[in-house]
Amino acid sequence: MAMNLNLTTTINFDHIADRKLRSDVIALCLKTGKPVLKLSTKDYVDNGLEHYVKEYGSAGLVNIAVFNILQHTITGWPGGKPNADDSTRPERALPYPKRVIVFSPHPDDDVISMGGTIRRLKQQGHDVHVAYETSGNIAVADEEVRLYMHFLRAFNEKFANGSDDIIKHYSDEVLGFIKRKQEGDLDNRDVLTVKGLIRRGEARNACGYNGIKKDHIHFLDLPFYESGKIEKLPMTERDVHIIQELLQQIKPHQIYVAADLADPHGTHRVCTDAVLAAIDEEKQAGAEWLHDCRVWMYRGAWSEWEIENIEMCVPMSPEELREKRNAILRHQSQMESAPFLGNDERLFWQRAEDRNRATAKLYDDLGLACYEAMEAFVEYKF
Repeated sequence: MAMNLNLTTTINFDHIADRKLRSDVIALCLKTGKPVLKLSTKDYVDNGLEHYVKEYGSAGLVNIAVFNILQHTITGWPGGKPNADDSTRPERALPYPKRVIVFSPHPDDDVISMGGTIRRLKQQGHDVHVAYETSGNIAVADEEVRLYMHFLRAFNEKFANGSDDIIKHYSDEVLGFIKRKQEGDLDNRDVLTVKGLIRRGEARNACGYNGIKKDHIHFLDLPFYESGKIEKLPMTERDVHIIQELLQQIKPHQIYVAADLADPHGTHRVCTDAVLAAIDEEKQAGAEWLHDCRVWMYRGAWSEWEIENIEMCVPMSPEELREKRNAILRHQSQMESAPFLGNDERLFWQRAEDRNRATAKLYDDLGLACYEAMEAFVEYKF
């Protein structure tokens, strides 16, 4: 059977109960500056929404219906709460513990987008894997390479009296290339390899901080990314098969994938399409593990889900938000010197915190519980 490699990441929100009602009532709250439970009949009538009052019998009943929908999206148990009634929870209680794969397009999107949820899943006993789909090597500045190469040379001198010819050769080659490099020149394969290793080390450091085991960290290095330039290669069956093999190995109960289509270079879209294509291949092959698996989509540094579409929202305390920041800061090459911060002058940890706090404030403004920050997800139906 031919593989479908032309998937586009479009989300079908038709499965969300009363989505139109939810959207209209939230918009009314934002317009009037009122929480859900304080909307009056006059508010509905004045804004052309009196049909909801007629359908439900009163404004109060409309308010309660929407309030309950929003309330049921909030959970401190993203992997499901064992031995609990899960009829109104976003995730099922069983099986417990769950095998989880978090797919991260670059080696930091996991902690930027859902670092609080990853820590919560680990703390609640789930078997969490993180799969980094690309090397992220073009997003490392030359000065980072110089730092590591000078360290290697000093290490060689200190502990081997400069006798390691491999370190001498490659450090000279890499540093020499960077010294000769002109603006606009592409990195050679050796420099790209070093940059990829830098990002691997940072990812391992962040995963270690979050309690992820070393053998649960997967570097997929999808081939489409390895063009050495911003413009990537087309996605092929090879990319999809790499992901499919990991899925077959782990047989997850939960999959988290990026759906941040505002990513300016399109890598997130291609990575997500590759995951969905792999899932589609497994579905066509009749994989049994898919019957007990759910796919949750997160967004990252560029945008957040609209609140009317959110199906699971994981709250964070001030301490948990600080722990998320600490994991993001493990990716040192992506701080001030990162090449692709874009027009937004905020660093990635600042964007993440602002976004998570904004989500929490919106829930608070609508009359729900007031948290420090929240991470949001939408379920993908396959």
